[in-house]
Amino acid sequence: MSNEQMYRGKICVITGAASGIGRALTLALHAAGAVLAISDINEEGLAQTAEFLGAKTSNSLLVDMLNIADASDIETYAPHVKRALGPVDYLFNVAGLTRMGNFDETPLRSMEKVFDVNFWGAVRMCNAFLPQLKSTKGGIINVASLFSLIGVGGQTHYCASKFALRGFSESLVQELADYSVRVSIVCPGAVDTNITRNAKIDALPARAKSHEHINNMFKKIARTSAEQAAQIILDGAAKGKLQILVGKDAKRAAFMQRLLPQHYIKLMMKRDKKSKARYLKKQSQNRS
Repeated sequence: MSNEQMYRGKICVITGAASGIGRALTLALHAAGAVLAISDINEEGLAQTAEFLGAKTSNSLLVDMLNIADASDIETYAPHVKRALGPVDYLFNVAGLTRMGNFDETPLRSMEKVFDVNFWGAVRMCNAFLPQLKSTKGGIINVASLFSLIGVGGQTHYCASKFALRGFSESLVQELADYSVRVSIVCPGAVDTNITRNAKIDALPARAKSHEHINNMFKKIARTSAEQAAQIILDGAAKGKLQILVGKDAKRAAFMQRLLPQHYIKLMMKRDKKSKARYLKKQSQNRS
């Protein structure tokens, strides 16, 4: 079944629609004929997404500012969508937040903020929309990360939140099987979005000169476009896949974690140590 056949006329909720994967999913689902309820905390970016659709709020498009870190916002949002469009068929939890910095350099409140968006935001959205999804026998698509498969130093808050989301999703799929509600967990690798540009920096990694330097390094490894990622996600969800890996790097990480669950961390630490040594050597040469 093609995506157009799968999603035409279906009511789809998409968080994080102001940019990146959320925007790409919005445009792809619109092209497939879906009815959309899109949201984001970024008002300007959300308005641009709506402009790309060539429409304002109508009986096939609902556009709302939404802070998914706010439980009361989500509680009122689900009935609002149902009143405006009808019971939801698909819930795409895309909105996310990343921070950088080692655990001992990061205030616990920073970690809580990441969890409020990446974990609790998705959990609360699932809870709020679950009665509708049961009635339509729909689907939940939770966007996690390559970092829900492997742990990475300097990303303790982000990894922990995404590991939690994967565990929640893999448990939820078992609980909802009798209701014919499907659950997919998406693990994107480096996708060409503004995720690092929008990241909060608690402490720069040892080999990073600045936030802009981090952005440039990420751009070099981000081989998958947001549009390609959206296509992979929609294809995987249409096939009912539990785990959807986006990008060769995500596939490599999943393979490495399965093949070397005890040793991949040592390999990554060794790689980072070499990378740091090269960076420090280059810095020394530049000063001399």
